[in-house]
Amino acid sequence: MAFLLSLVNIPFAPSVRIELRKGRKIMKYIEYGHMKASVLVAGTMRIANFTDEMTEAYIKGVLDCGINFFDHADIYGAGHCEELFGKYLKDHPEDRNRMYIQSKCGIRKGYFDFSYEHIIEAVEASLTRLNTDHLDCLLLHRPDALMEPEEINRAFNKLHAEGKVLNFGVSNMNRYQIELLKSKLDLPIVTNQLQMSIVHTPLLDSGFNVNMNDDPSIMRDAGTLEYMRLNGMVMQVWSPLQISYFNGSFLDSDKYPELNELMTELGEKYECEKDAIAYAWILRYPLASQVVLRSTGLDHIKAGTKASDITLEKEEWYRLYKAAGNRLP
Repeated sequence: MAFLLSLVNIPFAPSVRIELRKGRKIMKYIEYGHMKASVLVAGTMRIANFTDEMTEAYIKGVLDCGINFFDHADIYGAGHCEELFGKYLKDHPEDRNRMYIQSKCGIRKGYFDFSYEHIIEAVEASLTRLNTDHLDCLLLHRPDALMEPEEINRAFNKLHAEGKVLNFGVSNMNRYQIELLKSKLDLPIVTNQLQMSIVHTPLLDSGFNVNMNDDPSIMRDAGTLEYMRLNGMVMQVWSPLQISYFNGSFLDSDKYPELNELMTELGEKYECEKDAIAYAWILRYPLASQVVLRSTGLDHIKAGTKASDITLEKEEWYRLYKAAGNRLP
């Protein structure tokens, strides 16, 4: 069946969202460096125990859903997740051009390391494991307080000049950490991967409570989201269904009955499951955004793709925020 492409402008860079329609299914894409990337991202952290057959079924199923973006890190499964993915690419090299492959480096056993030597070594190792000649994007994985931006610039320039990394980003950094890094970089920082969900909202809370003398007014992130909007960066969100770093999912949690009731109500309206509502809540924020899906269950992934075709009304977005226990002044 022929594809129908439609363009929808958004007032910041990347400046284009693209809807890909196949029958009634829609996947939205954003301009992301050198190619278009799906707003939903397939996480690979949980494939370490997969067989080769399970890996193949997972990758093919994800691609069939219209998701072309795969998120890796050198520490996932101590590199085994990348190895499994690389075996698939060895057997299916024709699929490489359909994929946007991202990996991360910088976390070592007990410390962080953004040194020139480690970045180069880590990328070379990831390329070997992934059986590819380039990464579409490389992220620095969590902040290294001892980072030397000049060293990072030298590593990025070398990798980019050799065609081994096409775009660069960071994860879990605030605006001043990004500004420090950018002060010596020749190449742009295109993305920041951050934790956020309807329940985990410190990136938003202080913005609602400016100049108030209470806990939500404390700015913990230095205005990171606003900084990213001003600089045209892509927000990648991880753990979109989590309560916090260690406390599990809020879906069907008895700690959040009002939120789950509202998600069920909105799910009926938009004809989708509750997880799609949770993803759509993130994608509604006016910033070029992606949601990293950690689930490897294809049924969950297929259900979640409906989020790409949902634009929550402003009132619905705020109702969800408040139903999660957040307060507006």
